[in-house]
Amino acid sequence: MKIHALLFSILLTSVASTSVHSAASQTHTPAKGSTERKEILDALRVVIRKMSGLEVVFVVPYLKVNQNWAWVEAEPQSADGKQHYETLTGLLNRKNGRWIYVEGPPEFAVCEEDPDCIDTARYFKKLSRKYPGAAPDIFPK
Repeated sequence: MKIHALLFSILLTSVASTSVHSAASQTHTPAKGSTERKEILDALRVVIRKMSGLEVVFVVPYLKVNQNWAWVEAEPQSADGKQHYETLTGLLNRKNGRWIYVEGPPEFAVCEEDPDCIDTARYFKKLSRKYPGAAPDIFPK
């Protein structure tokens, strides 16, 4: 009987630590070359094409994903790396298997009038309220 109780206790501890670990590990940065990363960056390429008609590659200093939400900071440049363009940041959501650019920070001119925009902590709190499905830990600190 003691052995069964001990085994049950070990099993229960193992399950509890696995569920805590999986919840904490949901936020991640997709590896370079991964399908998930490519799909997210392809969604950004659509934005760039619509804005400028340019074909770009990205240098990605920040990308965090949790379930169907991602926050990205990407620096577009020409394929040869000679032309660099304005950094694109924003929130993406995966719907029906496709990543869609949902929202980015307001333009600077609008931002000057909005204290929530200037204070990034307030901006991300406001964004979290607007999109409650987006885990707060995808946003930069």
